[in-house]
Amino acid sequence: MTIGQQETSTPHPTDMLTEEFAQDPYPGFARLRDGGTVDRFRLKTFSTAVYAWLVTRHADARRLLADPRLSKDAGRIASVIRAQAVDPDEHVTDNPPSMLFSDPPDHTRLRRIVGGAFTTRRVQSLIPVIERFTDAALDRIVAGETVDFVTDVALPVPMAVIGSLLGIPEEAFDDFRRWSAELGSVGTSLSDKQQVIADAYGYVRDLIAVKRTAPADDLISALIAADDEGGRLATDELLSTVFLMMNAGYETTAAMLSSAVLLLHRRPELRAELAADPGRVPAFVEEVLRYESPLNLSTIRFTEQEVTVGDTVIPAGEIVFISLCAANRDADRFPDPDAVRLDRDGHLAFGHGIHHCLGAPLARLEGRVVLQRLLARHPHWRLAVADDEVAWRHSLQFRAIESLPVRFD
Repeated sequence: MTIGQQETSTPHPTDMLTEEFAQDPYPGFARLRDGGTVDRFRLKTFSTAVYAWLVTRHADARRLLADPRLSKDAGRIASVIRAQAVDPDEHVTDNPPSMLFSDPPDHTRLRRIVGGAFTTRRVQSLIPVIERFTDAALDRIVAGETVDFVTDVALPVPMAVIGSLLGIPEEAFDDFRRWSAELGSVGTSLSDKQQVIADAYGYVRDLIAVKRTAPADDLISALIAADDEGGRLATDELLSTVFLMMNAGYETTAAMLSSAVLLLHRRPELRAELAADPGRVPAFVEEVLRYESPLNLSTIRFTEQEVTVGDTVIPAGEIVFISLCAANRDADRFPDPDAVRLDRDGHLAFGHGIHHCLGAPLARLEGRVVLQRLLARHPHWRLAVADDEVAWRHSLQFRAIESLPVRFD
């Protein structure tokens, strides 16, 4: 069946913007996958509410993540958002150019520059940094006392690591955390999000100016050096790259760590197995990424021409979101998808194609180090609240626990 432009004006009746959906989206995603096609919904991530197509099946998701007919060009996204906005009177600003919001050849150039500074050697050099920040967080745990694992361990460790990597002063961490939370919340207004972006970019602009006059052994200085040597990074590209890496560099890793601790609370036999055999922790990290993918919806894409998904033709000029959470629970790709198994591969938590997450090696490294050290020092814990009281963030962008009170024995 071909879906024409006139027919796309009516979205699917399922409301994904509710608090209830955020708490447990998987039954809804399963129903959508079982329907065998894609549908159009009212969705909202970092921008205004829009009508957009949602992809939920693994095979479709993997293919479309690498499909060049779906564009991420920052220069044109704003006009597409305006055309598909739920409220046509809402003001929509242009997205700044960045590696995340660009197509080849700009994306190829930006990824080469950032990848050249964000090397394997630089990532591996962070192992003692990760260990130090992890141990400092674990040192503060007192047996028998309640600890909010999200705020006391899962967030501060990756935030400190990415801050150390980039060269961002520790006193700015709380601001970045607040900015990221407001940008990812369904409940934050567009005007408030625009103010957040203005504040964050103002801070990054000032920090870059400092690094230009006093460079250090950090990633921001390395990116500035690439800019100065080759003239290849425009100022706005440098700004958006630093802002992107600061936020993407800790938010999803923190979500993965919290999900891992909740999962091991619910499966104490697996927790005991991992404590006894820490070499299996990397496989567990991969399964956590599949089971509770920290990024629920991929970042925005739009069709440059018609794209067929199943028996549906999505017209040109339409917004498409790909649910990584839904794709990673697809039984056609992962048998018994709601079970935790350490022998799986092929998850899409880091995306696929040219926009595959550049920070994936660092996230995996942090997951391994933090969980191995946690299991070695504090192998026994239990929730300090009822299991059904664990709340997930009211966000379509992220799949992240809001608060996780636990007691370590």
